[in-house]
Amino acid sequence: MTGTLVLAGTPIGDTEDAPPRLAAELLAADVIAAEDTRRLRRLTTALGVHTTGRVVSYFEGNESARTPELADALEGGARVLLVTDAGMPSVSDPGYRLVAAAVERGVKVTAVPGPSAVLTALAVSGLPVDRFCFEGFLPRKAGERTGRLKEVADERRTLVYFEAPHRLADTLAAMAEVFGKDRRAAVCRELTKTYEEVRRGPLEELAEWAADGVRGEITIVVEGAPEPGPGDLGPEELVRRVRVREEAGERRKEAIAGVAAEAGVPKREVFDAVVAAKNAERGDSRAGK
Repeated sequence: MTGTLVLAGTPIGDTEDAPPRLAAELLAADVIAAEDTRRLRRLTTALGVHTTGRVVSYFEGNESARTPELADALEGGARVLLVTDAGMPSVSDPGYRLVAAAVERGVKVTAVPGPSAVLTALAVSGLPVDRFCFEGFLPRKAGERTGRLKEVADERRTLVYFEAPHRLADTLAAMAEVFGKDRRAAVCRELTKTYEEVRRGPLEELAEWAADGVRGEITIVVEGAPEPGPGDLGPEELVRRVRVREEAGERRKEAIAGVAAEAGVPKREVFDAVVAAKNAERGDSRAGK
């Protein structure tokens, strides 16, 4: 008989938010794989739990190397509990590799549902939450970050990001540049903790606020792009959207078709706008010689 892999959600702030089953699973586990063993000890102390299973570290630096060892334990019948520093494993945290390995070996995978910074931030943001996309952490380098933002510049669904406090101001400024300075957003800081704070407003305004420095764990929720009405987009905006798609890897023909479908206009109108822009750029180049 193979064992069971249990993915357990842990509090994102207040330890009283721990799911009731968490204590029972901590006691029952043969192996506890923790992103930070010191944080695990603090959590078990807060819950009044004395674990008997073997505790191993399982974090970004050793995830690839330790996964086969844990998969072998699961195949041998062990009950392995996976916990991260906060929230659900695999959501911008270690876990995916072990789940994939367990599934490949036919091992049962289950979960103890728990707190989630993504869902909590969405709930308190004041923005539409019927449809959303989770984008995780953006790249650290400015150029790569801007490129990633351009990929979702026309996304209609609400967007959710994690960000480090020392990069928050630059990220919000980049979002204001790519998405538009008036796009609504919410910066959720220290959710469920003592100094919880939710700042709501246009991206430009939030970027100015963050420039003074912000501390704590950050989740950003950004309003999706507005739905364009038929004929609402002028030639310049049509061309900009085509270029965004091309920069994201689409061929020009596909980009033109996609923009036309979004804007509710004929493909010929988008094509003509692209050609006109290209001709105008050539004219400006010749004039400068």
